[in-house]
Amino acid sequence: MASLVLTPENQIQRLNHIFGKVKNLQGLPSEKLTDPPQKKAWSIIEIIEHLINAYSFYENKIEVALKAAPDAEKGSWSFKARPWQRFVIESQRPKGTVRKWKMKTLKRFEPLIDRGSLTQEKTDTIFDRFLTLYGQLKASIVASRSKDMKQQRFTSAVGPIVRFYLPEAFEFLICHAERHMVQIDDILA
Repeated sequence: MASLVLTPENQIQRLNHIFGKVKNLQGLPSEKLTDPPQKKAWSIIEIIEHLINAYSFYENKIEVALKAAPDAEKGSWSFKARPWQRFVIESQRPKGTVRKWKMKTLKRFEPLIDRGSLTQEKTDTIFDRFLTLYGQLKASIVASRSKDMKQQRFTSAVGPIVRFYLPEAFEFLICHAERHMVQIDDILA
């Protein structure tokens, strides 16, 4: 299997693309955002809420690891993902416009939205929260450029079987968001 080399520049570029897509979604009619494509499927706003829930698990861990990481002696990092972490990351990454396989979401990451009570104000709040949290992710990646990335590891959302260094966690979260952007594209198609 080919190696997976991570860089902050690539991650920031891909996050900017995700921000653009999400900002465009905000302009859609409310029913397009709140109506699921099928009975048991998530709506677009539920997908955005799921991404918020997923990032929230990592938010504090990233902040703590970033603060504890020593300054790097050289410039911006390039990081080779370890084999097991690469497998976990690649399981999230969409292949072009296709999600490789469907995965069951852990209960704690499911969106808890009452579709019947969604107002424009609640929808706007969800979008704002997404943009704020993923803006923090981008700021963390930018701040990490001057840090030693081989010092701080932490447990992933799937438990101690997967422990990420910061670049691996960043990549996992971005791939997860890209996966759900493909899901949203499928809903809109």
